[in-house]
Parts: sequence; C-alpha cells; structure tokens
Amino acid sequence: MFTCIVIDDEPLALEVIKKYISKIYFLELKGTFTDAFEAKKMLDASPVDILFLDIQMPDINGIEFFKSLNSKNIAVVFTTAFSEYAVDGFNVDAIDYLLKPIEYDRFLKAIYKAKEYIEYLNNQELHQGYIFVKSDYQMVKINLKDILYIEGLDDYIKIYLAHKSVLTLMTLKTITLKLPAKEFIRVHRSYIVPISRIENVTKSRIKIGDKEIPIGVSYSESFFSAMDNKMS
Repeated sequence: MFTCIVIDDEPLALEVIKKYISKIYFLELKGTFTDAFEAKKMLDASPVDILFLDIQMPDINGIEFFKSLNSKNIAVVFTTAFSEYAVDGFNVDAIDYLLKPIEYDRFLKAIYKAKEYIEYLNNQELHQGYIFVKSDYQMVKINLKDILYIEGLDDYIKIYLAHKSVLTLMTLKTITLKLPAKEFIRVHRSYIVPISRIENVTKSRIKIGDKEIPIGVSYSESFFSAMDNKMS
C-alpha cells in the first residue's frame, strides 16, 4: 500500500483526484488540502509516498513548496492547468506532470510510474535490474540488461539500447554510482560499457555490435584487470 496526499487550491480538482485515488487498490489517501502550509505540517511530521501537487497556488508556488519539504524521497506528480510549468516541474525530479482537466487513463499512467519509482527507491540495494533517468521531461525506466553502452557528452550522457537511445542530463561519474560495479566498467573518459555486451577486445578497442569503443590509457589497467577476473 502506498500513501498519498493531494494539495490543490481548487476544491473541484481535489474531488476529481480523490475519486481517481479511490479506484486504485494500492493507494491510501491520507488527506486533501487547499492550504499548502497545513499540508507541510503534516508532511514534515509524517511523510507520504506520493504527493499530488498543484503548481499555481495563491500563497506559494508548488515547485517551491516541494523544494521546501524535509523529505526528498516523496514521488511528486504535479497537476496544473498551465503547460508552461512542465520544464520547471521536471527539473525538480517530478515523476509526472498532469495537465488539467485530468483524464483517468492519464492519471493511472502517472500512478504506475510513481509506484515503480517508489519500489526502486525502497529496494535499490536489492534491485540492480533497472535505473530511472530523466529524459524528455519524464522519468524513464532503463533495464540494465538492455544497455549496449553509455557515452558521455559534456553535461549529458546518451544511453544506447538495442533499438533506441536515451539522452539525459547527467555525467558519467553520476551514472557510474547508479550502476552495479561488477557489471559495468568505465573504459574511456567518454564511455561506460556492460562487460556482458563485449564481443571482442584488442589492446585499444572494444567491439559491441557495430560500435568500436576506444580504451583510454588511464582506464586500460582497471579494464583488463576486470576482464581477467571474469575469465578466472
């Protein structure tokens, strides 16, 4: 069961979301609020799993409200009538962004994204099967087994999968911390590869599918040591 609250200064909007929540068996509604400051008192004392949060409210902007919370592990789904807030919403790691009037099918899609994300946070020490990254204003689930290689592009990385690539604002150093060290290795200042995807290796190159990836001089020793461990 996942707990949630709704904050919106429009009573009608609260009722719509409350009705939707009542249809989903794994959601427990802990409260609805038209006053953001009253909601903050509750959240500071007893955080919930999911927060449905209006952005444009009379006393405080929803994005600033979310930044002010003590707990940062709450999955936030922003709700608003104004699409221009989308970029700002995802810049604070929103799970989703629902544009009013909200259709139930679209609401349900956001809920399942939030559910997956919370399960990932709660079990990240046990689960090494996937990660979440931000791309195109949404949180995207990446199955680790589908990664061919990862390329660094200054402040961005591009994750190459079998049939597509995902671009996200992140450094190679940051993504390295999310990946299981026994399965992924940095081989160049611009590349990380999954060891299981390597087809053949020379002194200076790795082949994965049609891609030849250089082995950086400063990464060579650690890479070949990891390969020796795999063969032993």
